[in-house]
Amino acid sequence: DGTEPSHMHYENDENYFRGYEWWLMKEAKKRNPKIKLIGLPWTFPAWIGKGENWPYDYPDVTAYYVVSWILGAKRYHDLDIDYIGIWNERAFSSKYIKLLRYTLDKHGLQQVRIVASDRLWEPISFVLLLDSELHGVVDVIGAHYPGTKTVPNALLTKKKLWSSEDYSTFNDEVGAGCWARILNQNYVNGNMTSTIAWNLVASYYEELPFGRCGLMTAKEPWSGHYKVEAPIWITAHTTQFTQPGWSYLQVDGQLEGGGSFVALTDGLGNLTIIIETMTHNHSQCIRPLLPHFSVTPQKATFYLRGSFYMVQTLQVWHSRLGFESGNSSLFQQLHPVKAWKGSFSLYLNVDEVYTLTTLKTGQKCGCPEPPPPQPFPSNYKDDFNIRNPPFSEAPNFADQTGVFEYFINSSDPGDHVFTLRQVVVQRPITWASDADQTISLIGNFQWVNMTVTCDIYIEKQRDGGVFIAGRVDNGGIYVRRTKGVFFWVFADGTYRVTGDLAGEEILMKGLSGVRDNAWHTLTLNIQGTSASGLLNGYPLWENVTVSKPSNGWAAIGTRSFEFAQFDNFHVE
Repeated sequence: DGTEPSHMHYENDENYFRGYEWWLMKEAKKRNPKIKLIGLPWTFPAWIGKGENWPYDYPDVTAYYVVSWILGAKRYHDLDIDYIGIWNERAFSSKYIKLLRYTLDKHGLQQVRIVASDRLWEPISFVLLLDSELHGVVDVIGAHYPGTKTVPNALLTKKKLWSSEDYSTFNDEVGAGCWARILNQNYVNGNMTSTIAWNLVASYYEELPFGRCGLMTAKEPWSGHYKVEAPIWITAHTTQFTQPGWSYLQVDGQLEGGGSFVALTDGLGNLTIIIETMTHNHSQCIRPLLPHFSVTPQKATFYLRGSFYMVQTLQVWHSRLGFESGNSSLFQQLHPVKAWKGSFSLYLNVDEVYTLTTLKTGQKCGCPEPPPPQPFPSNYKDDFNIRNPPFSEAPNFADQTGVFEYFINSSDPGDHVFTLRQVVVQRPITWASDADQTISLIGNFQWVNMTVTCDIYIEKQRDGGVFIAGRVDNGGIYVRRTKGVFFWVFADGTYRVTGDLAGEEILMKGLSGVRDNAWHTLTLNIQGTSASGLLNGYPLWENVTVSKPSNGWAAIGTRSFEFAQFDNFHVE
């Protein structure tokens, strides 16, 4: 939720140690070396479009940018990217996709497969049927939030079909029900052999858009608290007993009393069956709208044929989502089921998941209790004085437009050698409606009264500017409409106080004497319905009435996409 730093901010810039994704991929590989890695651009840096908000005018440049990332993953982190996408939920270009395949092959990346187009089933399926050259280079058709359905043209292409983004639902029991249902029914109804959840772990402030829409929640790095939510154990029903490379058996998959089942094999004699009986009201995803259906308790009999006729015992793992009672039973091992003459029966209640498998490898970890939750510290400082930071960005700051990175100011002999710098200097080829200003949030959304202090350094002459802010109320895809109390200073020596990030609701303005390429200290004090501001420790403005929003985060940022530095941040 927010922005991520590119490996190439500028045309002559390359850095494969920014952001958290490299760390995340390496941690995933430690736990499961066979896990698949997929890259998909949401946004591109501006230089790729050479002034146009479009990544396909210079397809060779875009292909170079994407392939550089894949090569960097291998060279600097020994990570093999398995699949690459085109542009998240935006238009595709056939010419670009063909050039991407050519560029991958030229760099010895024949094993990297192409997914298109991470939007809807059409027009990509239709275009693949018409264009045999494109058909030859696209390996997977990926659709987003398909509602477990595909379309005839997609089936006609004979390509692998994926739900390449799905779920995105609040991770309570209903979210778990949604995930259980679509994990099965995306194959049963839509022939999809992969379902990818957005997102993996909800590690961002909950009040941002899509709060807790992850399979689990870990949103308190300052306390170390996290919660393994129900969707994680729903995932385990499938992922602990199958692997990429297993095949779905072409069974009917519909249960007579409602619900569904799938069966998979490794081709070596192992069999895994996953059954779900989610009811309508307990399995609604965020999108699309779920048509009504009914599920009733039932006895289901399964028949094992062919090589599976000899299977005598199946291990059983069970979950029951308890909505009315409030107590769910998640991923418990039950007594094995015996098959007799190739068949066995089960009594299925509603809102249950069963895994029946020949594998004996399932496990539910007895993990130590995480630390208890704590609110964000009510007195928080960061001087950014860190010589070899483990990450490129300062902890707890959540960039919503622009990128704020640790910076070493080699030209400054004084107190500001180690700073935080905003480094995106042109509006990117955007996916969401980024703001026209840059902004990074920090703190506790429930904060009401606060004092924010920060040293600031405007680098852009004439029309450069920076702000500090409090009671900031929004971010993510809604960042353009963000409100709060914003204290701006500009390179032309003026200041402003506004009630919004866009700077349209002006509460106060005047002269400050601030200039570019010099350090100044800003202080914003908000108490009740009144705000005041200090410059270098002296009052600059006071008694400005503030009404809405009544609470929110602290924030820093810039007037435009421009270089600027921040140091000695303090919020209380």
